[in-house]
Amino acid sequence: MLKTSARLLRLLSVLQSRRHWSGSELSERVGVDARTIRRDIDRLRELGYAVEASPGLGGGYQLQPGSSLPPVLLDDDEAVAVAVAVRAAAGSVGRMEDTAVGLLAKLDQLLPARLRKRASALHSVTVSVAGSRAVPSIEVLTRLATACRDHLKLWLNYRDRAGNATTRTVEPLRLAHTGHLWYLVAWDVQRADWRTFRTDRIQRLVSAGPHFAPRAFPGDIAQFVARSMRQVPYRYRMRLKLAGSATELVKRIPSWCGVLEALDDVSCTLSTGADSIEVLAAQVVLIGTDFEILDSRELVPELRKIADRLHRATD
Repeated sequence: MLKTSARLLRLLSVLQSRRHWSGSELSERVGVDARTIRRDIDRLRELGYAVEASPGLGGGYQLQPGSSLPPVLLDDDEAVAVAVAVRAAAGSVGRMEDTAVGLLAKLDQLLPARLRKRASALHSVTVSVAGSRAVPSIEVLTRLATACRDHLKLWLNYRDRAGNATTRTVEPLRLAHTGHLWYLVAWDVQRADWRTFRTDRIQRLVSAGPHFAPRAFPGDIAQFVARSMRQVPYRYRMRLKLAGSATELVKRIPSWCGVLEALDDVSCTLSTGADSIEVLAAQVVLIGTDFEILDSRELVPELRKIADRLHRATD
């Protein structure tokens, strides 16, 4: 049998891995009898862990939030995933840099050398190129995620693409991250329809609550967000026929470049748009394959000017 300290750590790790455990399941996972489990649960409570016990059929143990954050046990893969994710999120979530540096410093001190090498491999060969686009704060994303999880109604002060300020009452469903932007998918109470909201345009979360009964979403959320992005009224829009199947090209073309739709096994279309002709040209270049312009032929002269500049620079 494991020593008490090692057994407590094992029990704590099991409790943290999911929301609810029966006594028999804990006994099997830790390798002790039910009486020992009860004693060890009491010891964890003495250490500050809020473990709730419920008797009877369907009862068991559940680790609850306490008044302060207790130590969290991570296995090897979880620890590496946290380190990599924190480095990546620091550049896509506003005001996270200082917090991320502090967290990474703690992880670097605690991780064994073999895990530290795994966690730093990606970062060591990656350059972060900061853009001017606004990113949402971690506070906003956390509150939105909590509202989605707990089914809490939200009142948003929101500024649309045209700069118009509105107050929206929504029932949040899911957050979507395109790799470039964060979106909230929610039921808009005033408009009685599903809508997407760019999180960096949320001026203020006025309130949260009460609870609502979540609606069933009619379809695929990822496709819904993609269609919403495609329908944004960009100043310049273009539809291209690409050489290559949608299945293969979706792995290479960034999702924020536009929306891919399959035509057949060897070709697909890309609907893209931008607020400047230069950005549109850059997105066209990023697709990395031959293409045919299907519409918006009036933009061709402007694209030729850009192509001429590139030609002169490389002649």
